[in-house]
Amino acid sequence: MNKIQIAPSLLSANFAALAEDIRMVEEAGADLLHIDVMDGHFVPNITIGPPVVKAIKRVAKKPLDVHLMISDPDQYIPEFVKAGASILTVHAEACVHLDRTLNFIRSHNVGVGVSINPATPLSAVEHALDLADMLLIMSVNPGFGGQKYIPYVTEKIRHAREIINRRNLRCVIEVDGGIDIPTMPDVINAGATVLVAGSAIFGDADPGRKLKEMLATAARLSYHSKVV
Repeated sequence: MNKIQIAPSLLSANFAALAEDIRMVEEAGADLLHIDVMDGHFVPNITIGPPVVKAIKRVAKKPLDVHLMISDPDQYIPEFVKAGASILTVHAEACVHLDRTLNFIRSHNVGVGVSINPATPLSAVEHALDLADMLLIMSVNPGFGGQKYIPYVTEKIRHAREIINRRNLRCVIEVDGGIDIPTMPDVINAGATVLVAGSAIFGDADPGRKLKEMLATAARLSYHSKVV
């Protein structure tokens, strides 16, 4: 039985008090810190770059799960590794040669992640899953926080779990978008083991309490799940 991990998304945190928010969710039990990097080209938003990741690394105790939602990610991989990323995830849709990009990340001795958008079929990454430590399935169209979970993604998670189990791969399934207590049962029962939550946590009046509630829910659901 795998432990379900919760990765608070710092995109929804208070950037005027980012160190305080990081400390709050780490003390509440966060397993990872999810960092969304957007370039205004691959997705319609601009967020942060390596200098901010480096600043986060100075105060964070948990691993940094860095999600590159950018075009031509290869040229920036060394910078984000140097800034302190523990896991680097790239989008299959943004990579001309996905196999080469995933091996390039691996050569930097950090975790390797590959992501697909909601409407992108699993076939886009299926043959490269043996190169990845993490498959990040987007359950909203990327670019903005606070969106609602897209229901058809549940079947994609289930299909990905079947592929990973059948091939006995080490790759874990992470899901990002619209994750909150009401959507957790479907996502966990389908086979995800890492859940990214942003507005659900940081939009709450007490983010630490909300994270603890989500972790308790995840533990209960994973205990009863027959999939994970």
